[in-house]
Amino acid sequence: MINFLKYRQIYLAISLAVLVPGVYSLLNWGLKPSIDFSGGTVVEITNYELGITNLEDKLKEKNVEIESIRQDNDIITVRTKPIDRSVWEEVKTELATESAQLQTEESTASAGLEELRFETVGPVLGKELLNKTLIAASIAIVVILLYVAWAFKSVTYGISAVIALFHDVLVVTGTFSLLGHFFGVEVDVLFVTALLTTMSFSVHDTIVVFDRIRESIRTEKLPFDATINKALSETMSRSVNNSMTIIFMLLALVLLGGDTVKWFAVALLIGTISGTYSSPFVATPILYLLQSRKHGN
Repeated sequence: MINFLKYRQIYLAISLAVLVPGVYSLLNWGLKPSIDFSGGTVVEITNYELGITNLEDKLKEKNVEIESIRQDNDIITVRTKPIDRSVWEEVKTELATESAQLQTEESTASAGLEELRFETVGPVLGKELLNKTLIAASIAIVVILLYVAWAFKSVTYGISAVIALFHDVLVVTGTFSLLGHFFGVEVDVLFVTALLTTMSFSVHDTIVVFDRIRESIRTEKLPFDATINKALSETMSRSVNNSMTIIFMLLALVLLGGDTVKWFAVALLIGTISGTYSSPFVATPILYLLQSRKHGN
């Protein structure tokens, strides 16, 4: 039996090393929302040879409010306030004509500019999605707290599980805040799905450990710290093996899944790793601390 609780100060230091930069980023820079939340239009084009400055000038001529323009290799991504398709078609026609002039005489205008994406979400829909996200997360947290407290006949179990859940949520959101600030990664509806999935995975793994603790309390008369160490020793290999199967699958999606699901898979990957870590190294030390204070130890 390994004395896991002996190293709880190290677990705290590891968690702080991950959480502090993320929380700092959230407080100062926040998350970079996609049009799913902020509302607006996203356009992606390629085969454009005239440069971002020319593109920006053309959009301003049409009174288009630009939020950002980013170029990755030969793909240019433009985020604006909501615009009509007809306005973009006029801009695209002018850009394609000018871009085609740099091509050979045999090239057509369409060959000089290729549209990869045009997507518009109104601001009302964006606000509705954000409100539903916050409501869903709040309801889930309250229900988890009540259920775990009822299932284990102690509110300290519920509090420990919810703190570990918050830990995992902050790890994922903090990491994406840093990614958004330094690399322009946006959060969208798929990110919300990954966040809710992370919450579910975190609590599921925590309940497995808590259930083994409860069974050990019923069958053996050991000190509470010894009971926790025994439960962790018995469940650790199962948790790691289960998580590794998920991690390998998510790594495959990150590397081979394409841009559409890349950051969704990254969010799930971070959440899975954090959830695997938080169950034995966040939830159980907090449970031990709360139970010790409860019994005056």
